[in-house]
Amino acid sequence: MEFNVSSAELLKGLMDVAKAIPTKTVLPILDNFLFDVKGGLLTITASDQELTLRTSINVENEEDGSIAVPSHQMIDLIKALPDQPISIKTTSDSSFECIWNNGNSSLPYYLSEDYPNISDSCDSAQHITFPAQALINGISSTVYATADDEMRPAMNGIFFDLDTDKSTLVASDSHKLICYTDSELKSPEKTSFILHKKPALILKSIIGKDVETVDLSFDESSAVFTFAGTTLICRLIVGRYPKYRDVIPQNNTNVLKIDRVQLLNTVKRVAVCANKASNHIKFELSEGQLEITAQDLSFAIAAYEKIPCEYHGDTLSVGFKSSFLIEILSNMTCESIMMKFADARRAVLIVPSEEEAESEKLCGIIMPIMVS
Repeated sequence: MEFNVSSAELLKGLMDVAKAIPTKTVLPILDNFLFDVKGGLLTITASDQELTLRTSINVENEEDGSIAVPSHQMIDLIKALPDQPISIKTTSDSSFECIWNNGNSSLPYYLSEDYPNISDSCDSAQHITFPAQALINGISSTVYATADDEMRPAMNGIFFDLDTDKSTLVASDSHKLICYTDSELKSPEKTSFILHKKPALILKSIIGKDVETVDLSFDESSAVFTFAGTTLICRLIVGRYPKYRDVIPQNNTNVLKIDRVQLLNTVKRVAVCANKASNHIKFELSEGQLEITAQDLSFAIAAYEKIPCEYHGDTLSVGFKSSFLIEILSNMTCESIMMKFADARRAVLIVPSEEEAESEKLCGIIMPIMVS
């Protein structure tokens, strides 16, 4: 195998797939990148067998071939080079050479036959094309709400509830539930799957703003995302997602309407004085005003702020975990929101105000907590 390539192009390709290199593995071969050169194209693969990343870059190749190269050494070497043409070629049955302007290095390689054969196609797959930015917006708006629950693995990913006119991405950790609905995310037929948070986060990080569309094919157990010369192959979470629509409150009659950014900034300020372990804050709601308080008795600190608002309903004292509330408010885009309460103990619905209900794609549910 022998080819010439820009060091900057090679580094980008390596970094795009490096997120699939496992931190621990029982298969030492997976600590390597698989290089496959054919017809002027270098395909780089990395995998932990649950998730595989594959990307292709143009090269000038003198000889086709396929080898597995040590991932960490390869990245460290190419990172240390200024952008310049480099040449990579095998020099023996077990080593290859990387040659740059005024130097070279010799590194070991391993047989490509030892690398697992990972297919980038799904059996009896369904196929969908998504606008890239709509997909990333949906993932970004929900992935933080996924759980880490060994007993209920379905909660550890984003539920894609796909339909012909619009689709909803859902995530929940039982303390909060987030729904992101977008008419740009459509499916030829009603279907669904659960994407684990790891591939979701990787998609979020590697799909660039210049990518227009993402092609998706999936079956009951795996999914393949393809975009801009890169492919992500992952196993899906197999299981039944809870009926999330059943837990969305329908008749919460106590309604707070308030500027979203004002509420967000107030919560951030007051939460500075909340107990660092619990992050608890308290809402005191009465006609026309909201008081937010926090205290940490261990350090004798406290904070209080009163905000004018539109509130109609019973006088309520409701506790929240401030970090959950901050996450939900930060990911919404509308100017004003409504928080709908049944009482101090039941789930609170956070939705855009009536004037912005058509444009806002996100709604949230947060469970209150008991505070003294």
